[in-house]
Amino acid sequence: MPELPEVEVVRAGVEHWVSGRTVDDVAVLHPRSVRRHTAGAGDFSLRLKERSFTAVRRRGKYLWLELDSGDAMLAHLGMSGQLLVQPREHAAERHQRVRIGLGPAERELRFVDQRTFGHLLIGPLVEDARGGSAGVPAVIGHIALDPLEPEFDDDVFSASLRRRRTGIKRALLDQSLISGVGNIYADEALWRARLHWARPTAGLRRPQVSDLLKHLRDVLREALSAGGTSFDSLYVNVNGESGYFERGLKAYGRAGRPCERCGAAIRREVFMNRSSYSCPGCQRAPRS
Repeated sequence: MPELPEVEVVRAGVEHWVSGRTVDDVAVLHPRSVRRHTAGAGDFSLRLKERSFTAVRRRGKYLWLELDSGDAMLAHLGMSGQLLVQPREHAAERHQRVRIGLGPAERELRFVDQRTFGHLLIGPLVEDARGGSAGVPAVIGHIALDPLEPEFDDDVFSASLRRRRTGIKRALLDQSLISGVGNIYADEALWRARLHWARPTAGLRRPQVSDLLKHLRDVLREALSAGGTSFDSLYVNVNGESGYFERGLKAYGRAGRPCERCGAAIRREVFMNRSSYSCPGCQRAPRS
C-alpha cells in the first residue's frame, strides 16, 4: 500500500494540474470507487460539478482536494489506486473508475484502481483536532499527524509511545499515534536505528525515540526525493511514472542478502499477516 512518500508525490503532482481548475464533467464508471460516499454516485457528481479546486493537502496516507464550496474530495489509494492527469482524448485506462473533467484545460483527473480497494468521497472540512493549521475531512479526524508536518510534537509522541504496551513496529503502524508510516519505511527506519521490530515500546528511552524519529524522517525524505518506492506497476505518479527508492532499501525485501552494516543475512519474519525484515546482527531481538 502507498505510504507517506508515495502519497505526497501524487499530491504534489495533482496540485500542479488541478489547483484553480473548475470541474466541468464527472463520470463515475464503477460505483465501488465511491462506496464511502453514502449519498451515492449521483450526489458525488453533483457536488463536484462546476466547483473549483482550491488546494490539495495530505495527512499520512490520505490526500484531499479542497473545493470552493467548503467541502473536499478525499482520496484513499488503497492497494492499487492511481490518480492520473491525462489529456481528454487519451485512451481510457483499463481500470479507470472515475473521470473528472478539468476546465478550461483539455485535461482530466482520472481515478484508476485495479483492485477497487481505494475510494473517493466528498464531505465537509472540520477544524483539525490534532493541531494542524488547515481543516481536515471529518472522516479522517482520528488520523494522527505525520512526522513531516510542522505541528508534529516529538515530546508528545515520545511520551505516548512509551506509555504503550506493544512492540515498536506495531506502534509505528498505528495511524492514531503517527500517520503515514507503513511496512516498508518502518522496517527501513528501524534498521537505521538498530532497533528490532518487536522491541517493547515501554522500555525505550527518550534518546532512542528521538533517534528513531530522526531516521524515520530521513528515510521518508529520501524516498520523497526518489519519487517513492515502486515494486510493481500499481504505484505511479500523476504522469504514470514509477518511483525508484527501492534501489536504496537496506532491509525491506532483502531477505538472505548481507546487511550493508555488519554482513549478517537479512532475516524475514512473519508480522501481522505480512513480512518484517531486520538484521539479526545489528537489530537484536528482545528476550521473550
